[in-house]
Amino acid sequence: MADEAVFADVLEPQCWGLPAEAVADLGNRLRGFWVRFRPCFKTQTRDGSGHAWTYMRGLLGMETQRTFANIARRVIDPAADGQNLQQFISDSPWLAAAVLRQVRGEIAATVALRTGGVLILDESPDEKAGAKSAGAGRQHNGRLGKVEMSQVGTFLAFYKANVWTWVDGELYLPAHWFAADMAQERERLGIPTEREFATKIELGWQMIQRALAEGLPFDALACDDLYGRSGWFRRQLDQAGIVYMADVPESTQVYLTRPDLGVPPAPTQPRGRRPSRPRVLSPEQPLEVRQLVRDAHLTFQRVSVRYTERGILDDPFAMRRVWTFRDGELAEEWLVVRHENEQRYTYALSNAAADSPAQRLAWLKCSRHFVERSNQDAKSETGWDELQAQKYRAWEHHLAMTILATWFIAQTKLEWAQTYPRDPNLVQQLELEVLPALSVANVRLLLQAVMPLPQLSPAEATRLVAQHLLNRSRSTRSRLRAQQRNRVPT
Repeated sequence: MADEAVFADVLEPQCWGLPAEAVADLGNRLRGFWVRFRPCFKTQTRDGSGHAWTYMRGLLGMETQRTFANIARRVIDPAADGQNLQQFISDSPWLAAAVLRQVRGEIAATVALRTGGVLILDESPDEKAGAKSAGAGRQHNGRLGKVEMSQVGTFLAFYKANVWTWVDGELYLPAHWFAADMAQERERLGIPTEREFATKIELGWQMIQRALAEGLPFDALACDDLYGRSGWFRRQLDQAGIVYMADVPESTQVYLTRPDLGVPPAPTQPRGRRPSRPRVLSPEQPLEVRQLVRDAHLTFQRVSVRYTERGILDDPFAMRRVWTFRDGELAEEWLVVRHENEQRYTYALSNAAADSPAQRLAWLKCSRHFVERSNQDAKSETGWDELQAQKYRAWEHHLAMTILATWFIAQTKLEWAQTYPRDPNLVQQLELEVLPALSVANVRLLLQAVMPLPQLSPAEATRLVAQHLLNRSRSTRSRLRAQQRNRVPT
């Protein structure tokens, strides 16, 4: 009987900070959230905020197939065709940048997020069936591990504790999109005439500059080795006073002692060219960071980073000060090596202070996990990878609506945790150090319960199927007629 009493307690929603009144009010909370952002969707000629409400409800309320037509049918009316939603996303001139600025502004205004936050820079590809979408091309797709027809976005995420969300993004346009023979295609897809080719690293730096200019609070920045291998990028961050933890490839070269720099003496032969640039004069040769592991130049120790749902993250880490060349300038940095799951080594360089504790360096090294969570939540929970429109503006607008949906969930998680504390006895009863936080899926499930989307009646579903069959028949007839017109008589 004692065990039954314990289980009855741990299954009580109130114990988990989920009072019935908060759950019941979740729909009103979403509507109030939408009201705050309504001005972002108004243009000089019309108010598109109603379409924004419909689209956001579709992203949060539906599980799959979040097309314009399906969202309109599920949220508005079974007979809706989604053309107004398509125009709202693909063509309406409302500014996605205004939505993102307001999201970043709300983060900056949140007292609990003013210190301890981390920005995380990453790119994320989406496989495309063809090259007709803005930015699509055969390029490396990290999800597939190969070169494939893809559309790639560069994203900036904000993370602190149980809050993570994208806060900015840029569509990467490969160099071939700026060729003269692509001018017509750029015009068709609405790519701005002022847009010039920029690498993913340059796009990332542009987003970081926006975050700085708007006062987005963060203590450090983390990024993968695409960005970390760029000495120019690390130098820009350092000059801006940003602490970084930048992953680097295993082939990155470092010096274990400070090399002597200077201009070599003039050659003894009169016709020799006189050196003018500083070079390394000391005999020590640089080492690849993987050599430091192989040749036992590093000492590993376990560092307890954080509690996870799989246990304690306490991989072995090694840290030592090294010297590198950062865009041609000598720099002293931390080399942080993680023996991840004791199976593979990953490497990072950081400009953190020389007296930084090992636990802080290890924590920063592991923070990139949360951009992967942001990417996964955007795709699996709010339909980021289900966009079918081709235009550049559609990509930007869909990004704004996706970030809006994920920020609503992140803000809800944070405010509920502050307002509705959990029963402190749960930790002891469940023999845990830290209880799991609400997930994005958890909040969406509650929202779907209090704001259910209308279900089709058998008659409505039958009419939709008949309409679909009719549309397919008309499309086939149109193609047949075109085929007959184009066929050359024999």
